[in-house]
Amino acid sequence: MFRETPADHLRMPDRAGVLRAAEKIRAILPPTPLLPLEVNGTRLWAKAENLQPIGAFKIRGGWHRLTDMTPEERARGVIAVSSGNHAQGIAWAARELGIRATIVMPHNAPQVKLDATRALGAEVVLYERPREDRDAVAARLVEERGAVLAHAFADPWVIEGQGSAGVEIMEQLGRQPSRIVAPCGGGGLAAGLALACPDSAIVPVEPEGWDTVGQSLAEGKVRSISSGPVTVCDALQPPATKQINLAVLSGRSDPGVTVTDAEVREAQRFAFAKLKLVVEPGGAAALAAALAGKVMLDPHTVIMLTGGNTDAESFAKVITHAD
Repeated sequence: MFRETPADHLRMPDRAGVLRAAEKIRAILPPTPLLPLEVNGTRLWAKAENLQPIGAFKIRGGWHRLTDMTPEERARGVIAVSSGNHAQGIAWAARELGIRATIVMPHNAPQVKLDATRALGAEVVLYERPREDRDAVAARLVEERGAVLAHAFADPWVIEGQGSAGVEIMEQLGRQPSRIVAPCGGGGLAAGLALACPDSAIVPVEPEGWDTVGQSLAEGKVRSISSGPVTVCDALQPPATKQINLAVLSGRSDPGVTVTDAEVREAQRFAFAKLKLVVEPGGAAALAAALAGKVMLDPHTVIMLTGGNTDAESFAKVITHAD
């Protein structure tokens, strides 16, 4: 069941906010590399967000969101919902700013992500996925504690923060890319990139059976998935996008595409072999779509590699074809 959260009623994100977020990120973090890559005979670019301090792009939205909290809000703490990467982004920012962070995480989130979130000082509250409604768990905690909700993809500050990656891409390329192909869960990164690069086509890539954003864009309204198939892309399976993301992406996004687990694993192997990078399943979804010939490519295309938070044993199985 689609459930609205307080984030749905906040202000709309805009490009000015993305540019302000980029200045804030620039002050604390170096830009991630934009690496040359050849895919199916086309030379293009890969943005290595898996090399962020927390191993994922989510540090951007977390920092922009928490640094804009008022002193009174910071005193009340922050609550977020995440399978791991947004959790670490919020926990990292909260640690730096001295804010209490509580993260609602699925019981079956990768252990490496659970451990990393706790190591950053956040309290982790587990919920049973898919039996429990994660937004309902977070809403209850917000009400009990009076804390601020930092939604993983529907918060306007988070959207703007993720868009700072697009500002970096433009600075590195010296122009707006023709197309940005991005892994997509709820649509926070895709929306942020759409605001950052208004002349670029944005291509959201979702796991097969979890294309809530693609379906919502096609139908012009928020669509939810009550129970999708098992996927290796743990970071890309929210039950629904939100109206705020749909509003930004409508008319701005190319048709979304989906990828299979097999295509994702092949992309992980490709990134390791060609770029010497460790990329987690969800972080490799955009590359998977490119390798499978599901998106148009040209020399000004940018592929987002969004995360590298996977454990050594799982990754070893993937690259040795033992998965």
